[in-house]
Amino acid sequence: MKAGLIAAALGVVIVVGAGTVACRSQPQGDAVGGAAVGSASPPVPTETPSSGVPISDGGLPSAAAEVPPARLRIPSIGVDAKVNPVAVDPATNDFAVPPSVDQVGWYRFGPGITATAGSVVIAGHVDGAKQGAGAFFKLRDLDPGDAVEVVRPDGTVARFTVSAREIYRKTAIPLDKYFARDGAPRLTLITCGGPFDRETGHYRDNVVITAAPTT
Repeated sequence: MKAGLIAAALGVVIVVGAGTVACRSQPQGDAVGGAAVGSASPPVPTETPSSGVPISDGGLPSAAAEVPPARLRIPSIGVDAKVNPVAVDPATNDFAVPPSVDQVGWYRFGPGITATAGSVVIAGHVDGAKQGAGAFFKLRDLDPGDAVEVVRPDGTVARFTVSAREIYRKTAIPLDKYFARDGAPRLTLITCGGPFDRETGHYRDNVVITAAPTT
């Protein structure tokens, strides 16, 4: 499977299949590294999707199979962000995160917010050189038990509870796990973290938040 998340300006990049994650942005203090927090991570899928990720823009078709999230709210860290459907940039083969750092992107070739299985992936910028702190600037501060709300297009709300916070070196993140279409339904939030390398303009790590539907 080949896909990626790339900021049109400066932000977060995820490349699926190559197994690498790279981030560029303005250093605003190193993100906190460390081991995984929480014990309720979703199970690793036994199979990965058989087909590759389509090369397409992020526009939703008229009869989209999946219900897109419209807005993401995380009260404990002050997030109230528009969610845009995103896909793969045909010019770069990278999965394009919205260039505005105050917005986040939902991977529209994965599960939608009403899916009964798989990982709903939303990624966003930690910050930007010109725009400052992004929607996910404080994502690393989330802890198991924190509440996350995803607003559907009709205004109804899907509620989730954070089950794990994990930090990976960008070359070690298990992307097949986080982009899976099978397994228990869950929400996956991804941004950059760790030390900032001023020479390359990249953060070293990725911060991944897993949240399960609130019962």
